[in-house]
Amino acid sequence: MARERSSRQRVVERTEEAANGYVADLLLSVVCEAVARHGRCSITLAGGTTPHGLYQRLAYGATSGEVDWSNAEIFFSDERDVSHDHPESNYGNVQRTLIDYLPIAPGRVHPMRGDATDLSAAAAEYEQTIRNSVPAGEDGVPRMDLILLGMGADGHVASLFPDTEALDEHERLVTACYVPRLGRNRLSVTFPLINAAHNVVLLVTGEDKSPTVATLLDENSKHREGLPAARVNPTEGRLIMVFDAAAARLVNPQAISTD
Repeated sequence: MARERSSRQRVVERTEEAANGYVADLLLSVVCEAVARHGRCSITLAGGTTPHGLYQRLAYGATSGEVDWSNAEIFFSDERDVSHDHPESNYGNVQRTLIDYLPIAPGRVHPMRGDATDLSAAAAEYEQTIRNSVPAGEDGVPRMDLILLGMGADGHVASLFPDTEALDEHERLVTACYVPRLGRNRLSVTFPLINAAHNVVLLVTGEDKSPTVATLLDENSKHREGLPAARVNPTEGRLIMVFDAAAARLVNPQAISTD
């Protein structure tokens, strides 16, 4: 089988709403294409506040029948060390905003057990769930059809924060990690899984992210290598970075290009 061509795309939309609309259309097209191609679609959703508007938009159109959500498998990029009904739970927030509106069987939605007594065991369990559900590439790493990520003002993606051991995980696909700056434990997917995906979408909105976005898109910046988001680099798939104008306001226009 021919290798998939790796590609990079950077998109700036005028408003946060427009950025959400772009990503919604992209996500829906990936679901439709994957289901048509091999009868299923695997998606990893992001937590945090950035995708809230995106999930509301997807929920609004979920019952139209245009997208076969019944053949989707939904995973999560990370989770806080709380129960699913806790206000801080990524899964709980996505469930209330989106999952409850999707015509999808509960068994096809796979939350992380962030409140497990043994988070390392919970991470290994979640990795096995992914391996059991998502076809692997030639290197044995499961290839998600789409992984959606947000980015924090410090450049973190999922729960892969600057200066943490999880950044250098090369074997495990899901890891338990302690984040010193938060004083909290997390579960997170790792870069081996992220960079194996067919499509990775990085959605970044808000003016508070603009210095980090400018650094991320400046290949010559000496500070870029310290950003976890700079390690998002699909080996064979597509990377689509989508920003609103506020997040991209400090970016050199020449940095907004595709290859």
